[in-house]
This record gives sequence, C-alpha cells and structure tokens, in this order.
Amino acid sequence: MLEGARQFVVPVYQRPYSWELKHCKRLLSDVVRAGEKEEIPAHFFGSIVYMEKSLYETTFIPQHMVIDGQQRLTTVSMLLHALGAASERRGIQEDINQRRITDNFLMNPLQNGESRYKLILTQTDKNTLIRLFAGEEQLEPLSKRIIQNYQFFLSQLNHPQVDLMAIYRGIRKLIVVEIALSREHDNPQLIFETLNSTGLELSQADLIRNYILMPLKRDRQELLYNTQWFPMEQSFGQEQYAKKFDQFMRDYLTVKMTGIIPKINQVYERFKAYKESSKSSSTEEIVADINRYSKYFVRIALEKEKDEEINLIFHDINRLTDVAYPFLLELCDDYQERRLNREEFIEILRLVESYVFRRTICALPTNSHGKTFATLSRDIDKADYVASFKATLWVKDGNERFPPDDMFRREFEVSNVYSPKSRKYCLDKLENFDSKERIDCDHYTIEHIMPQNKDLPEAWKTELGDNWQEVQDRRLHTIGNLTLTAYNPEMSDRSFVEKRDMRGGFKHSRLRLNRGLAELQNWNEAEIQRRAQELADDALTIWPALDASAENIEKIREKKHPSARKYTLADHKHLTGDMMLLFEELRKRIRSLHPDVCEEATKHYIGYKLDTHFVDVIPQKRRLLLTLNLAFPEISDPQGKCKDVTGKGRLGNGEVQVGFEGLEDVDYIMTLIRQALDNQIEHDDVQED
Repeated sequence: MLEGARQFVVPVYQRPYSWELKHCKRLLSDVVRAGEKEEIPAHFFGSIVYMEKSLYETTFIPQHMVIDGQQRLTTVSMLLHALGAASERRGIQEDINQRRITDNFLMNPLQNGESRYKLILTQTDKNTLIRLFAGEEQLEPLSKRIIQNYQFFLSQLNHPQVDLMAIYRGIRKLIVVEIALSREHDNPQLIFETLNSTGLELSQADLIRNYILMPLKRDRQELLYNTQWFPMEQSFGQEQYAKKFDQFMRDYLTVKMTGIIPKINQVYERFKAYKESSKSSSTEEIVADINRYSKYFVRIALEKEKDEEINLIFHDINRLTDVAYPFLLELCDDYQERRLNREEFIEILRLVESYVFRRTICALPTNSHGKTFATLSRDIDKADYVASFKATLWVKDGNERFPPDDMFRREFEVSNVYSPKSRKYCLDKLENFDSKERIDCDHYTIEHIMPQNKDLPEAWKTELGDNWQEVQDRRLHTIGNLTLTAYNPEMSDRSFVEKRDMRGGFKHSRLRLNRGLAELQNWNEAEIQRRAQELADDALTIWPALDASAENIEKIREKKHPSARKYTLADHKHLTGDMMLLFEELRKRIRSLHPDVCEEATKHYIGYKLDTHFVDVIPQKRRLLLTLNLAFPEISDPQGKCKDVTGKGRLGNGEVQVGFEGLEDVDYIMTLIRQALDNQIEHDDVQED
C-alpha cells in the first residue's frame, strides 16, 4: 500500500491518533513473531478503507481520503521510521537503511511540500509526524501520543540483541484488506458512520473464536466449530452468549491460570497467553475443555441445572454474587468426575452461600471475594473434600474470615438488611425455611412494619414512646421490622393494629413471616428486638457455620505454612554492602506507596502485599530481581526492561520480572511496582461487580 507515489489524507472529522503503548507493544510482538518464524507466511492486520478520489486531490499524485485505518497506517509508518533510524545507528546498508525505507514507504521523494509525505494526519498530529519524518525539531503544540509511541519503538529497536532484519521481515508479512471506494458510487460519510460511530466492537469471545479457528484448514475449522463451538453458542442462547460468554472465559482462565483474574476487556490477550503456554495440548483439546467448562457455567450462571435442588442453590448464590464462579466451575468438574457425591456437593454449595451472606451481614469487605474464590481450591485435599474445604475456609483470617455464629447473630439482629442486593433474598430464605411448599416471594413487596415516613403519624409516636425518633432511626431497616406483603400501598402509614386487622393484613396473611404478628397488640422496640432474635435462630440454620475439626485445620495450616521457621532479611546472604543499600532504598520507597503495605520475608524472596503480594524482591549477588504480580500484557514498560515469565518457572508471584543494579534505576523501577499495586487495588475495587 505504501509503495509508489500516493498519499493518504486523514479527514478533519476523524479522531486524533489514539493508539496507546499497549497497542504498540502488541503490534511489535506480532511483527517479531512473524519475522522470526518462517512457518508464519503472513499476519493479518485489519482493513484500510479509503476514498479513491478525494476532494482533496490537488496534486500530481493520487490522494486518498482515509475512512478507516488511520491508527494502523500511522503506527506502522512510525515503526518503519524507527527501523530506519536504528539501522542507520548500526551502519546497516541493506534493504533496511533509512533512506530506502523513507523513500519507499514514508515519502514521495520527487514531490515538494506536503505532497512529499505519504501520510497526512489531522490537527496537532499532522505537524508532529511531518517533523518526525523530516528530522526536524519538534515544536509546541505536539502530539504526545506520536512522540511517546515512536520513542517506544526506537528504544526497543535500539537494543543490540534485536534482529532488525527480522523486524523488517515481520513488517513485510503484515497483510491488510485494502478497500478503495468510489465517490461516484459510495457515500463516505455513511460508510464512516457505519465503521466508527456504531460503538460496536468485536467481543472477547469473537476474537477468541477467530483466533482459534482462522489458522485451521477449512475442514478442521468446520469440524471444530460444528462439534464444539456452535454447541456452546446454542447452550448459552443468542442473547446470553453475547452477554455472558466473555465472563465465562474470564472465569475459565482464572481456573486454568492458577487464580489470576483477568480484566474482562483483556480476556482475549490472556487466552492467547494461556494457549501459547499450553503447547502440549492441541487446539481440539483446548476447545473441548472450554466446551466442558461452559456446560458447568450454563448450569450455574443461567440456572439450567436439571437437579432442582442444586439449581435452587445456584439461584440463591446468583442473587448474592457471581465472583464465586471460578471455584464453582472447578467444583462442578469435580462433581462431574465423581470426586465428591451429591450430598457433599450440596453441602459445599450451601457453605459457599452462607460464607457470602454472613460476610455481607457482618459488613466485611466484599472486594476480597474474587481473590478468595479464585484461589480457594489450591489448599483443598480432594481425597477428603468436604472436611478439607471447611478447614480451608476456617483458616481464612482478616477480611477473608468466615463469620462465626456469635458474630453473625449479633449483626443479623441489628444490621441494616434493607440493602438492594440482599433484602429480598434474605426475606425469601426466611419465608421458605424448612418448607416443602415454596412461596414465590417475587409476588410480594417488602413492608416496614414501623413505617419509613420521617413524619410519623401520632398513633405511631405514641406506640413507640417518647424516644420514637431514636427507635425509628435505630430499628427501621433491621430484620425485626421487615416482612413481606401483597398489600404494601394499602398499609402505608397505618397503625400496627390496622395493619394487623385490615383485609389482607398480618392476621389474614398466609406467609410464615407474618404468623407471629397476628396475635400482637402493639409494636415497639422490644417487639422488634424479640422478633429479630426469633428470626436469628432460623438464620443460624439457614446459613450454617463451619464445623471444621482441629485435625483438618492443622493440616491446612501446615500445608500453607509447611515450616514453622520465620525468615528474616538476615537469611538472604546477598543483602550486604552495596546490595543492602540498594535494597533499603527500594524497601523505603515501596513502603511509602500505601499505609497498609506489609513486608514478608520468605526463604527465597521478600514480598510486599496488601491482601496479596504485588511485588517480590529476590536478592541476587549483583542485582535485585523483582517479580511483579501483573499479567505481562498489562505492564507499561517504555524502557523494555521487563521480561515475560508467563508459564515459566520463577520465584515470586506474577508474570513480569525485572532486574536492576543501581540507585539510578530506582525511580523507573518504582513506576513498574506502582502499576502492580494499582492493579491489585483496582481488582479489589471491582471484584464484587
């Protein structure tokens, strides 16, 4: 496309150049991969759509108005320019010298002025790119994105170990679909709106499916799609497939990649990393495995379990949370493979439900649920499944602990249970407790027996006593004052006796929750408290506590901490002299990032964490080696210091390693550590969603 005398003009209504470093990293990675591997004949790079005869055509060379593809054109042009600059620095005189690259791909050498440049951008981007290609000093205002991305490419290509000819081969293997439109027959504005203004993007599922199927020959494509992928789409249903399949793939990858939870918009990238690390498994085997787990997900999330009792438990869990899915997927697989029987399966499911609800009532942070369930199965001895599961939950402490009966009862009686997520669920469970004839509580609304109205009628003030305002503030949304009714509008602010005796009132209700109200003569704080205590008795059975044995608890503790020895910095023999000074400076800077950062010395490294480790420091003889708890595609590393250790043996937690030797590097290293910490905090904040 870029060879020959021609010019691509980005019209003014197009958005500015917007590719970020992560996009450039992905492009460079694809180029390197294609250039180094002879078996890869080409790498598809999207489409370029342009108007063949533009209104802007005022020169002797063909001008094309770019409708779609300016980001790709701009980025590849910058990569080519960086390749030429790196080649000149090394004194290379082959096909990749700077002049040949410039004359063939970036400029029209026989033209003057703006016609000299093959790509003309808009606004600030235009002057920045022209000055970059002309080798002129940049002037304000300049395009920071263009400068930043070009500097990234240049820094990567200037590494002595980089094979520039492989980069050139990789670029030559980039394939685009070139779509030339005619002004006489095509409306550029309509086409632009269709391509850029619908807001529709390929889902992560679409990207994964294409990534899996496109490299295969047609007969394998059709066989794999018809026998594995299409049945998955059908089992979800068209609407739910669009809504839920990306979530399923995130949870599937969480199970398969040792508890690391991908961001929903990075599932495709994480899947590629997973598939690359699973070289021993064929494409058919991986897709068959996805298919198997998708069946579990459909049973859980879409509540299509044929066993009615189990399906009801899935329904109850879904009303509370969906972050337990990675653990439930693995649990379903173990149930399917008969590692536990039906009764054991149900018992664990009910304890999962109890764990989530008890923590909600006790106001324990819910943002740790995701990490808890993502890693829960690691410590379970599946030869003694239920007992080991209970013990594993029992040893959780801090924000992950399982609230005991005394704590749960106390909070259940006095806490606000009128929160949108749990109020109907809670009353539904209490209403149907120990009953074979279930009541569909969706037909009823929640009734505050003592009304919510801040301006209470005089009858209610008299009923509650002189401190009526305090009673209302303290007890209004507690379980003792809440019930279900189909007559909420009719009850309104009526007195308790009227609510009791009216048509459809408490005395005439068929609901279990209202039976105890039928015989009462008044409603005050003492009655609210008494009713709360009665309901709390039921709650302790509905949401059971753990009954783990001391023996099993000790087994889990021993498994998590196999040695009683406490390691210190003194156990790291390389922390002496200059290396100790370097470590102390890094240590001080890490601890200052957040007031809750904890330091933990282990046999092989010193870890720093909030709830989990975000960076582990491995002292070595001549440097400090860091493992960052971050997926490699998520790290922004303009200097290219980081190493991808995905699927490789390493010390510490995470997929990114970086080493450094001197104090002059600490500032940059801290920018990388900050990303790992921010990623953990961000995951904590969104897990419940």
